[in-house]
This record gives sequence, structure tokens and C-alpha cells, in this order.
Amino acid sequence: MEWYQDYPHVGYDLDGKRIYKPIRTKDELDKFLEKMENPDYWRTVQDKLTGVDVRLTDEQVELVQRLQKGQFGDVHLNPYEPAVDFFSSQVMIHPVTNRPADKRSFIPSLLEKEKVSKLVHAIKMGWIKPRKPKEDTPTYYDLWAQEDPNSILGRHKMHVPAPKLRLPGHEESYNPPPEYLLSEEEKLAWEQQEAVERKLNFLPQQYRCLRAVPAYARFIHERFERCLDLYLCPRQRKMRVNVDPEDLIPKLPKPRDLQPFPTTQALVYRGHTGLVRCLSISPSGQWLVSGSDDGTVRFWEVSSARCMKTLPVEGVVKSVAWNPNPTVCLVAVAVEQSVLLVNPCLGDKLLYGATDQLIEAYELPEEERLQPVTWAVAAGAEHSRGVRLIIRHGKPVKQVTWHPRGDYLASVLADDSHTQVLIHQASKRWSQSPFRRSQGQVQCVLFHPLRPFFFVASQRYVRLYNLLKQELAKKLLTNCKWVSSMAVHPAGRWGPRQPGWARPLPSLGWGVGAPRPVSCRHHKKALRSVAFHKHYPLFASGSDDGSVIVCHGAVYNDLLQNPLIVPVKVLKGHAPARDLGVLDVLFHPTQPWLFSSGADATIRLFA
Repeated sequence: MEWYQDYPHVGYDLDGKRIYKPIRTKDELDKFLEKMENPDYWRTVQDKLTGVDVRLTDEQVELVQRLQKGQFGDVHLNPYEPAVDFFSSQVMIHPVTNRPADKRSFIPSLLEKEKVSKLVHAIKMGWIKPRKPKEDTPTYYDLWAQEDPNSILGRHKMHVPAPKLRLPGHEESYNPPPEYLLSEEEKLAWEQQEAVERKLNFLPQQYRCLRAVPAYARFIHERFERCLDLYLCPRQRKMRVNVDPEDLIPKLPKPRDLQPFPTTQALVYRGHTGLVRCLSISPSGQWLVSGSDDGTVRFWEVSSARCMKTLPVEGVVKSVAWNPNPTVCLVAVAVEQSVLLVNPCLGDKLLYGATDQLIEAYELPEEERLQPVTWAVAAGAEHSRGVRLIIRHGKPVKQVTWHPRGDYLASVLADDSHTQVLIHQASKRWSQSPFRRSQGQVQCVLFHPLRPFFFVASQRYVRLYNLLKQELAKKLLTNCKWVSSMAVHPAGRWGPRQPGWARPLPSLGWGVGAPRPVSCRHHKKALRSVAFHKHYPLFASGSDDGSVIVCHGAVYNDLLQNPLIVPVKVLKGHAPARDLGVLDVLFHPTQPWLFSSGADATIRLFA
């Protein structure tokens, strides 16, 4: 058939005409439809000789099934028929074939005689040496033969003699003194004790003479236990190793070699009258936004600590997030049961003017879609203060965060249902709930900076979802009691980090293989927030003890090598109030500067 691979026919008939191959132009869709519609598809095979599809009969299908099971093809074949023993183990007088022996079997062979004579002559001349008989004596090897012969052998040097048995005392005598004999109460107490708790493993008894002493019943048992102790107990002299404790501590680089990092307090932003819960910075690093319990959102100029704008709201500001897209001037503010999309109108007029044009260019869809939230356009006094859109939820909003591209944002509600996490699209004013069922009380969410991943942190777990495949990619268990914040490395190779309402600062590495937690214990009270720098290998953590710890964290491409975490600076400046200290930390997008907000109603810049 290989000769006809490049031809349209497979051979010739009796008349000399070509036998053409059947036309097979079915694509994958046709094959799938045939598989679904044809009930005999499973028993149809292709004849490679003619290229025609052949439907197997029931007998042929049964034959194939028997061959797949390792059975015989013929149904009537019995593989267990009784065998006929043609040859017996008994030596009989007459041969089976009754054929007379050949004459050559009685005459010695001349060829063999000549070959044997040559071998004998070679042995006499010494050309062929007969094989020496094998020695049956066993061969022993000295394990310490490579050691110094002048020194004591290791097996004698490290040998520890077995401890000797304790010599028998007066209580083991056949005629012990009266004070060693037990009374009836002592015998009853001895019998009720466990074998391990007994002081003596036998009862002292008194006999009138040595001939009246019977055989010891536990003699064989005690000898056997002694042999087990000698055989199983390792006896080795352990040499004391003199190790300097300083050598066990890993050699960390000096902090001055890891500069730059924030070291001193440069500016203090004053103006709030309540707790400053959240911070966010513009992509250019020029403007800073803060939310407080005093019901205001303030916009600051980073370089001068000047409050450029104050936006009063109707409640406590739980979260603020500046749009990471540098071409859009928009800030998301979580207040009570609403998320406000605010245009602060700061900086370039063309930039915030284009943002307003982008919002006003929205066209309502022809059919109204059912959404879990309500989108509203701000008007009147709210529009004059900078509010452009209002996303009203049914429950209080705890957190809001933007996608790195700036079109999508996610919000977390204080609810136990499956709608506690919502994802919104600002350009289409469309909201949806990505989960069908609740996964516990969600604390915070975060978008991956580079890949289509979505982090959801509950009280003890961090779940990583693939947004393209719409499935759970990984589930990470934190080593803290309660997750309060989360941050991902800007390169996407390290994270997330979750400080909990406990002293340790845990971090989970996710990637190839199982995650390896690295715990840093530096703070004295509960942690509130952590943050990574976008360009420098720095991360910071803020705690209720009023301090901010800046660490140098180097991540290596080799996943088998642990990350290098070196605490480089402890920043203090916030005064704890109402058992709260630092509530949020944030790095500058380009400079090695750190912002922190605290319960003392101030924002501090460390440079």
C-alpha cells in the first residue's frame, strides 16, 4: 500500500481499471457531528487496504473484546483440557520409537580423539593452565584499613562498654532480713501498681534453706531483655563540638550597603481631625489622597504638604484608591454603602478635562441590564465638588481597588453572601459578582499587577483565581490568626503578604511548587498594613505600636533559594491613640519615600 500513497487509486481490478480511493474531506466538525449522530460510530473502523469505513458485526466486536481481555479468539477452545503424558518418568525396557541404535554410537570418534590429544599436549607444555578450584573460605574486609596505623582504631576509640548489671542486694537473698519482707498491705499495693512504677520487679521471700528455693520463673525473660538492651541500645561516645554561636547566624549585608531607603521624617501632613485610615498616591507621584473618620477626603501636594482640596462626604472613609492609569484622573472613594468616583481636577487641565469628557461620552444601552448595584451620575453640589459617578451598594463597602489598566475596579462589602466581592467596569458602568457562593468572610481583594489573576483574602486563606479561565488556581494558607491587609510584589513573583492581628509578619511565596512561608517577628502589636515599592527592593509594615519597619527584600530567579529579607530601618513618629497606631503605609511610585497614616490624625512622609 506504500506504493499508492501518492496516487488517487489503490490498485486495479480484473479489467485493468483503477480502483480509486474513497473521498475523505471531513473536517473536525464533521467528524464530531458524525460521532454524535451516528449510533454505529463506535463500531466503525477504517480499512487501510481500501480506505473504506467498515461496520463491525456483533461477532467481530465480541472477538475484539475477547482479545483485549487476553482471552482466546475461538470461543470453543478449552485451554484447560487434560494433557496426555506421552513420556513417563519411569525407565522402561523398550524405547518409545523402537529404533535401533546407530553403529557410530559404538565406535569412538577420531576427531574427538585428535582434539583431546592436542589439549593434553598443550597442558603438558604449559600453554593451557587448568582452572584453580575456588576457595570456599569467606573474605573479610577491614573497614578501618584506610586510617592512620599509628592511631587507635576508630572502632576501639569510639567503643563504649555496656553497663554492668546491678549487684543483688539483701532483698534478693533467700533468707532476707525481716525489714526487707513486705507486709500484706504492701504486697496488695505492689500488685496494684503498674510494672513501670514498681520499685522492685519481684517480691522478696524467705525460705528455710537454700535447697527449698525454687527455680526463678522470670530468668529467661530477664535474660532476653538484657540481650535486647545490649543489641538495640546504641553505645557511642559523642564528641563535644565547640561551635561559635556567631557562626550559626547567617551573614547579612550591612544596611548602609542596601541604600536607598527611607530613614528620616521629612514632612507632616496636618488637617484631619480623626483617624486617617487610608492613603493613595497618583501615578505621577505629585498628589496624595487620604480618607479619614472625620468624614473628609483630602488631596495633598506631596512636595509641599499643602492641602489642595477637601471633599466632605457623608460618613467614615474606609478606602481610597487612585486610578493607576496615568491618562485618567480619577479617584475611587469608599464611603458607607457607596463608592464615589471623584475627579480631583488637579494638575494638567487637559488630563482632568479629558477624564470628564470620557465620563460624559457614555451612552446608555438599549436594554437595561440587571446589576447588583446602582450607577448614578452626580449632579448639583456633588458635581461641583468633583464627584462624577456614584456606585450605590446594598451593604457597607470596606475596600475598593483598581485594576492596573485602570478600567476595572473591585469592591468588598461587609456581607456574608456570595455578593460581598463585586467587580465594576467604569467605561461601561457595568457591575457583576464573580462568585456564585461565599468563601467565608472576605477581608480584602487585589488584582495581580501583570497577569490575569485575582487575589481574595479571607480570615485564614488567600485564594488565587484565574480571570481568563474563571477557575481557582491556588489556595494559600496563612500563618496568622486574621488577615488585615495584602500586597503583591510589583514583578508578580513574590506575594501576597498578609499581616494579621498578631505579632508575626507573614509572607507567602507563590509560584512553581509549594509555597514557602517566611515569617518576620519584629512588631510588638497587631499589624495593619503592608506595601511594596514598585522599583526598589523594599517593603514596609505598619503596626499598632506606632512604628513602621522598612525591610530590604531581594527575590531571586532561583525558586529554591530563599528570599533575602533584611530589616533596615524602624521609623517612629506616630503617637498611638485609642489602642491604634499606624493604619496605612504607602510607597512613592518613583522615589524611595514612604507615607504613613495613623490614629493621631496625621500623615507623615519619610525620605
